[in-house]
Order: sequence, then C-alpha cells, then structure tokens
Amino acid sequence: MSLETPLHRVQGLGSAHSGVKHFWRERVTAAALIPLSLWFVFSVLLFVGKTESEIAAYFQHPWNALLMATFVIVTCVHMMLGLQVVIDDYVHHPGQRIVLLLLNRAFAWLVGGLSLVALLRLVGG
Repeated sequence: MSLETPLHRVQGLGSAHSGVKHFWRERVTAAALIPLSLWFVFSVLLFVGKTESEIAAYFQHPWNALLMATFVIVTCVHMMLGLQVVIDDYVHHPGQRIVLLLLNRAFAWLVGGLSLVALLRLVGG
C-alpha cells in the first residue's frame, strides 16, 4: 500500500521529480525562439552590404540590443535543455553522465556569457 495520492501518481514526475517541468521548459524556449529567430534572420538580411559601424549602430538601438540578448539567452537555455535530454537518454554510466551534464551546463554558460559580453561591448563602444 502506497502513501502517494492519486494526483501524485498521475502527475508522473518520475524519479527525478522534474520531467514535466523540463518538458515545458523545452517547449516554452522553442516557442520563444520562433519570433526571436525570425527577427534574427530579418536582422542578418539587413546587414548584407553594411559596414561594421552600421551594424554596431543597429545594436546600439535599445530594442535591437534587448532582442539580441534575449535571443542569446533563450538559445543557450534551449541548447542546454536539449543536450541534457540526449545525455540522460544515451549515457548510461552515472559518473560520465554527471560529468557531461556539468560540461553541458558550463558550455551553455560560457557561450551565453561571452556572447552577452560581446554585445555589451558593441553597444557600449
């Protein structure tokens, strides 16, 4: 006889208690990337034939800088979540899984951080 409520069994959180939350984070970041990616592609097409100073001026506009920062953050989070699923599914040795999950998170932070620093330097200078 289990002490779990029927609601807890139906929620299906699994042993890690985070399956549903992870699923929804992936979906929300994917949905957010649709308009952000369209803006990004539109922006890149505007850069054809432009000089570096014109591109820097484009990102000095607050909305463009904010959208680019949001695009970078959401992309890095989505990348980290997606690769985490691959690691969880296909790496069976617990030690390797932990190391790869830590490297995955560190890589996402590194790429996101360096991208945001580059954007801040572009906006500020």
